Amino acid sequence: MLLLETKNALLQNIKSAIEDVFIADGQTLNTLVMTNELRHKILNILVNYSNQVPHPASGTDVDSSTDDGETNTSTLTRWQILAYVSSIDLTIVKWFESHLDALSILHEVGYDKAVQGLWAVWAAEGHPSPIQYEQGKISGSKSWCSGANIVDHGLMTYRDQNGRSQLLVVDMRQAGIDIDNSEWQAVGMQGTDTATVQFHQVAASNVGDANAYLERVGFWHGAAGVAACWYGATTCLAAYLIKAYQQKPNDYKAMYLGEISTSLSVTQQYFYQVAHLIDSQPNQSHELAIRQLRANVEQLARQVIDAVGQALGAAPFCRNPHFARLSADLPVFIRQSHGAFDLQKIGELSSALAGESTTLQENIWQL
Repeated sequence: MLLLETKNALLQNIKSAIEDVFIADGQTLNTLVMTNELRHKILNILVNYSNQVPHPASGTDVDSSTDDGETNTSTLTRWQILAYVSSIDLTIVKWFESHLDALSILHEVGYDKAVQGLWAVWAAEGHPSPIQYEQGKISGSKSWCSGANIVDHGLMTYRDQNGRSQLLVVDMRQAGIDIDNSEWQAVGMQGTDTATVQFHQVAASNVGDANAYLERVGFWHGAAGVAACWYGATTCLAAYLIKAYQQKPNDYKAMYLGEISTSLSVTQQYFYQVAHLIDSQPNQSHELAIRQLRANVEQLARQVIDAVGQALGAAPFCRNPHFARLSADLPVFIRQSHGAFDLQKIGELSSALAGESTTLQENIWQL
């Protein structure tokens, strides 16, 4: 089953709506010059469709089937949408993925109020003046808040007096909020409006049980969605090499194309496998499989950036605004991975899994 062959009705509707915006703006994807106005037009379209995007681990998607008649899992449908948006612009998908994640978290913790507007999840901790919550008011600072100036609501973590992780909903359209973008000096992902947000006795509401954010199985299901974003941008960069080879074939382009095509195909199949795993066993976190998926996609992204750059030279980095922007943004976005720490955890989880194996299985990787 190839990704391009998948029939995803919701994705097709989203594509059509976004392509209409491109046409009205006189642009195509391959020559796309992204502006803030265009970003917000596309983001508004995506937010309007967001209630139709299935939550992870919600089973099969009746509106999405493959050419062989099988039904897509809801998780794969979600990832296909994120991957497509990533192929357009990683700033937009940074906002949209966070918005979708917020909706899914609220769904999982039983939030029963109407969810409207643009949301973001802000879960980074470690600021020297952390969030303090008392009697319905918050004070303190939150770092690494992407979309700080544009979101309607933030879904934030904080630590209570007992050190437990808690979730807060805060309406960003009220007084007492200071947004500082001065520390965001990134070149890649520059447009994400990432800031440190300071709160001064601002109204907020506690949602979910203590530690629910970290302990819910959906924490890892959402983490895999970020990998789908990395993968979507990676496949788009790889497609530039296919086009260049078709226009002017040579052995070196073919060699680099063969190298990354092999890696991309293996990772693509792993996405299908993990999506099926999540939807067939929705009450399990699948932490090991998802950590391995994220590590694999990070490595793949770096491989593709390097190989495509060697195959095509400087021209697309300097003359193609879409290629240049993706190439600058993707290395920053994949740093949302935790590198050596993630590999350490994969090793620990692999060892634990091996310890649970029966004597009939020689090792955990045996066919």
